Amino acid sequence: MNLSESVGRRIRELRKAKGWTQEQLAEAAGLHYSYIGGVERGVRNISLETLEKIICAFNIPAIEIFKFEESTEYRKALDEHITLIAAMSAKEIRSITRINREVINSMKPIDD
Repeated sequence: MNLSESVGRRIRELRKAKGWTQEQLAEAAGLHYSYIGGVERGVRNISLETLEKIICAFNIPAIEIFKFEESTEYRKALDEHITLIAAMSAKEIRSITRINREVINSMKPIDD
C-alpha cells in the first residue's frame, strides 16, 4: 500500500469514527464530496494544503492522520474517543481524564 492509499484509508477511519459521511467531511473541509471519495480510495494526489483542510475539519492533531496501524476494534474505539474530545479545551480534557482514571481504577479487581 502506498502513502496516498494509507492516508486515504486513515481519513476514512477517522471520518467513520466521527460518524460523518463523505459529504459532511467535504463540507467541513470546504471540498467536494467526490474529491473526498478519491482521497479515501488513494486515487487522488492530495496536497499538503488540502490535507491541512481535512485535519482542521476533524479538529485533530496532524499526527493522527499518519497512524497507520492495522484497523482493529481497539484502534476504532480510540479514534472515536479522540474525535469526541478533540474540540474540547485542555481543562475539559483534564476533567474527563480524571473521571476516566476513576472509572478505570474502579474496574480493577481488588486483591483478596
